[in-house]
Amino acid sequence: MKTTAMPIPPPLPEPAEGFVPLATAALDLHRLLHLPGDSAAADRTELDALHAHLVSLHRLLDAHTVRTAPVAAAEADHLRAVRTRLWQAAEHLHAAFHTAPRPTTCRPPGAEAHRPGLREGPPWSAVCRRHLRTALRVRRQTTPADLRDPFTGLVRH
Repeated sequence: MKTTAMPIPPPLPEPAEGFVPLATAALDLHRLLHLPGDSAAADRTELDALHAHLVSLHRLLDAHTVRTAPVAAAEADHLRAVRTRLWQAAEHLHAAFHTAPRPTTCRPPGAEAHRPGLREGPPWSAVCRRHLRTALRVRRQTTPADLRDPFTGLVRH
């Protein structure tokens, strides 16, 4: 009876350097420590922090996309799709922030809060400034059709 030697698996990749693994671990720890098992809605402070995190992640993916495009077109195409989906997620978080109950009244904002040009003022206007600043960049890099396109999972190559 012949026995064959088991092939040696390839070595594991080196852990990623920098702060991205730490940020991932911090998010997991935050979820475990601060989100109870009961059904409580996310408050505006949490939604604002999540929006800031997504916008920051969007900027990181944007930098990777720009660096990758000249050397790996297919990979850059996937990174562009990720960047677009992150922006779509940030759009939804921004909308969720404005429909979340205000801390002073514990009620959702009324119809008057949704009129164009009516701002909520500090400190709640920070999320809007961040969102508008990022929106200018997104609209220069992405076509309107890409921003409205639902994710199908299909790739172009």
